[in-house]
Amino acid sequence: MKKRPIEHHQTLREKILETIREAILKGELKPGEKVAEPELAERFGISRTPIREAFRQLESEGYLTVIPRKGAVVTALSERAVEEFYAIKSILEGYAAQMAAENLGPKELEKLEVINERLKQLANEGDVKTFFRVHNEFHEIFIQAAGNEKLAEIIHQLMLKFNRLRFASLSLPGRMQISVQEHVKILDAFRKKDGILADAQVRKTASLGGQVLIQSMAKSEGREVKGSILKQIIDV
Repeated sequence: MKKRPIEHHQTLREKILETIREAILKGELKPGEKVAEPELAERFGISRTPIREAFRQLESEGYLTVIPRKGAVVTALSERAVEEFYAIKSILEGYAAQMAAENLGPKELEKLEVINERLKQLANEGDVKTFFRVHNEFHEIFIQAAGNEKLAEIIHQLMLKFNRLRFASLSLPGRMQISVQEHVKILDAFRKKDGILADAQVRKTASLGGQVLIQSMAKSEGREVKGSILKQIIDV
């Protein structure tokens, strides 16, 4: 039997996406480095069409920049992009949490509890990829419970465009465990039906995500870092 070019029911495009994402997140592909179509075509034994489709998807997620007549290069992260994204994220998700606090019923709260327990397990296992997916499910529940379709659509589009930043933040040492702890506080606000508190907790969580990522970027560039933000929060 011939070996199938795809495994675990992944489409070829998904496999290419996963391969490039992981190479960038692990630092195997550096900012500014070209991602060559011919090499990928040879590796997967395919034409360049699905590769170009994957490149467009990765560009929309902030991983690649496609330059006409030059090809795709790894997009460099910037502190300004991180600051601006997390500022917007905190406002939009905080507002969604405030609106959701009145609407979340016992079933939704129980589901959020179950998801956060699953996240705790995944954090202990160090499974960032699955944590990222399940983490999205947690946020999706209260965003939908806000009852504002346009808000949910805007948040969804924003998250897709900045998936790379979110994944990079959650990948940092200790970040997943802190995310679980922050969810506990958010859940407490939801149980109290305290929209103002829910808003504040979600904004704090988003702000933390941006701060730890900026700190990591500064450290990797050899700039002075004033102690770990994550450690400060753990110590509080």
